[in-house]
Amino acid sequence: MHRMRRNVTLIGLAVLTMLFAIACQGGGSAIKVGSKDFTEQFILGEMYALVLENQGFDVERKLNLGGTPVAQAGLETGQIDLYPEYTGTAFLTVLKRPNNSNPQYVYQTVADSYREKYNLVWLEPAPMINTFAFVMTQEGAKEYNMKTISDMVAQASQLTLVGPPAFEGREDGLPGLKQVYGDFQLKKFIPTDPGLRYKALSEGQADVVVGFSTDGEISAFNLVVLEDNQNFFPPYQVAPVVRQETLDKHPGIREALNQLAPKLTNETMRRLNYEVSGKKREPAEVAREFLIQEGFLD
Repeated sequence: MHRMRRNVTLIGLAVLTMLFAIACQGGGSAIKVGSKDFTEQFILGEMYALVLENQGFDVERKLNLGGTPVAQAGLETGQIDLYPEYTGTAFLTVLKRPNNSNPQYVYQTVADSYREKYNLVWLEPAPMINTFAFVMTQEGAKEYNMKTISDMVAQASQLTLVGPPAFEGREDGLPGLKQVYGDFQLKKFIPTDPGLRYKALSEGQADVVVGFSTDGEISAFNLVVLEDNQNFFPPYQVAPVVRQETLDKHPGIREALNQLAPKLTNETMRRLNYEVSGKKREPAEVAREFLIQEGFLD
């Protein structure tokens, strides 16, 4: 009886050792995919997760984390392994670099700095550039005779602007805008959830909204985007940012997600974003449908 118990114990230890070895090789550790807290990020996060799952990786979704500081902290602490980020946001908000409008320079600076400072890797950027945009209705633009951001600044005291809460303090928000376009005071700034911006515009609660150049509503409602005539906003190409430690364990992540990047254009993202924000479809459903159409999923 004693010998039998000893054999059972040894077998149990052998099984545990084997399971531990598999886990150490990555077989038991899920890749934690994060995203920030707005429509495009939900879609991109789902795309990354679905592409990786299709390659046989175990994936855990940690979407809707919050803004850039939360997502960045999640990467640094290992709460997440990767998430979609924008080059301009990393350049200005995370690295605190002075504004630059050259996409290649911004990407390379961000990639080099993240590797050296945080041991994080930027994969290939998509061609889409999702910069901030000041958006008006056709009627509003005609009423105020506004075509450029300079036109908006000249009439700022008459205008109510709706935008994300962080825009009041971001380097690529109102503080930076005033440095480039000159100091100005709005009639009112109303911080609001991203999902409510265009509702506020359509209901007349705002004259201008802070949107993004890939927002689906711009095409769907034939809205006007004011020209950034002083080239204030930097390029915001999206790319997966991944922990080096995660890439070392799962090198296949790089190829899988780099193949997706060229498919993500401004036109594509506007269409996909509106499927969610306008037609109220689920981001996972929209992401899966797109990936099937593009041949990434069976």
